[in-house]
This record gives sequence, structure tokens and C-alpha cells, in this order.
Amino acid sequence: MNIVDKNFYNLVECLKKLDFNTILSNIKSKYSTVPEKTRTSMENFFNKYGYWGTLDSNNNDFTEIEEKAKCLKEHTNDFIKLYNMLKDYTSKKILYGILNNWYQYDFQTLKEVKDCNYKHYFNLDLIPYCQNEVLVDLGAYTGDTVIDFLDTYGINSYKKIYCYEITPSTISILKKNLSKYNNILFKEKACSNFIGNSYITENTESSSANKVGDSQNGNISISVTTIDEDIKEKISIIKMDIEGDEQKALDGGRKHIINDSPLLLISIYHSNYDLFEIPNKIHEMNPNYNFYLRYYGGYIYPTEIILVAIPKVKK
Repeated sequence: MNIVDKNFYNLVECLKKLDFNTILSNIKSKYSTVPEKTRTSMENFFNKYGYWGTLDSNNNDFTEIEEKAKCLKEHTNDFIKLYNMLKDYTSKKILYGILNNWYQYDFQTLKEVKDCNYKHYFNLDLIPYCQNEVLVDLGAYTGDTVIDFLDTYGINSYKKIYCYEITPSTISILKKNLSKYNNILFKEKACSNFIGNSYITENTESSSANKVGDSQNGNISISVTTIDEDIKEKISIIKMDIEGDEQKALDGGRKHIINDSPLLLISIYHSNYDLFEIPNKIHEMNPNYNFYLRYYGGYIYPTEIILVAIPKVKK
């Protein structure tokens, strides 16, 4: 057993022994020791994006901390299962760093595991080469992921790229940024687990955080499809960063995941539960995957957590 194993199992065994109220009290106590400037920054961040619950200590709103405590207490065994599914030391250290940040506000471990060597999503230790790929980019934004892909693997690495983006103003920038490349299809659609129409819920902080909502929360109509319905050819890579709708999009791409075993690059930080539910969902669909985590976020709170699901045998 190495030091990461020891640290992880010490943490989860501690959480198993404590009741919810004690875990909650311990997290609140640790939070009170965080420098005031950092606490203010964290609270502003949580309240702007709204993924994990609100936090406003001045008004006794600790919803974000309560949600973390609930997840840690009720899903300790799910985190142990995930830890055992992960295939390398770096991935295990990342998972430990995330949970220890939740519980102890440990910033150092996150700093140690941040991937500063490679482009976001494209870790060459895990994905050493790409060729003749059919890449599906859900949440293509302004083309940053596609450009990183091409910078990493070259302009001859793909056969076709599908770019899905829901925000009209962003689509025009996306098309402009990728205009010099061939065989890129731009899809002004959302990918989910149903076919129809919905509305865009706009985030005032950044259009990159816009997501599919309903008519009560937005007034921009958007067409919704599924990966299985919209793409009929074989897919070799799927990347997702769609503001919490990743599980729905995976359900909508079930046939491709089962039949094609594409490389999957999935954001798993928009919900506390995505961290273990998304790997479980993929494994239930198709057990032909090895799982890795890579971390591209900051040191204060764990965001930009990427699940890299690599097929054991390429179909």
C-alpha cells in the first residue's frame, strides 16, 4: 500500500464512522479557518454558477457545505468503488485530493495533481496518438478544444469533427475560429436523452456556462437531439462539457458507446454525484473501458475534473 492508498482509506474509514451532523460540523469548522478573502471568493463563485449549492456564511446559508457532507456520508462506498476502478496512481491521488478538499479544505493536493504538461483533455501519457478520428465535441464553445486537439495531434489526425454548441453568439465565433479547417460540421443543437425543443438558460457570468433549461428560465429556443439520432457513422472520440447535462447526453449516445467503444473525455464536476455516477453509467453500458482522472482546475475548489475512459480493446 502506497501513501495515497493509505491517505484515501484513512479518510473514507473516518467518514464511515462519523454521522452526518459531525461531518457537517467538521467541514464548517475547517471552513472557518480559511482566510476571509478566499472564503469571499469561494462564496461568490458558488453563488454565480449554482452547480453545487449556495454558500453565504454571513446569512447562515451553508447549502453547498451541507450538500458535500451529504454526498460524503451517503456515498462513501461509491467513492471506494471508483477508487478501485481507477487505473493509475495519478487518478487515485486526484480522487483523494478532491475528497480531502471537500472535507478538510486541503489546497495542496489539488495543486500537486494539476496537469500542467498537456492540453486540456489531451494527456499524451494516456492518449499518445490520434489518427483518422471522428470526434464529437459537445460544448464546443469557441473551438478551444478542437484547436487543442489539432495542436496536440496535428491537422491530419481526424476524418471529421462534429461541433455542438447551443449559444447563437458563440456559434459565429466558433465557425470563424475553425474556418480554415476542413470536414468540421457545426451543429446549433443541444445533445440530451430526447429529441425535441427546449430553451437556453443563460448565465450572466459567462456564455460558456449557458445550459439547456425550460421556458420558465430562458427565452432562446434550441433544438435538442441525441448523439445516436444525429450521427449515423462510427464515432471514435466523444468530449463532453455541457454544464451538468453529461449524463443525459451519455444516455442519448448509448448505442454508439456500446457499438463503437469511443474514447470518452467527460467533464464530471458539475455535480458532486457525477464524480462516481458517470463512470458507473459508462461501465454499465459497456464494460470495455479503463478509467482515469485528470485535473485542470484551480487549487481552492475542484473544478475541471475530466474522466478519461479508454477502451480496453478498440472496436
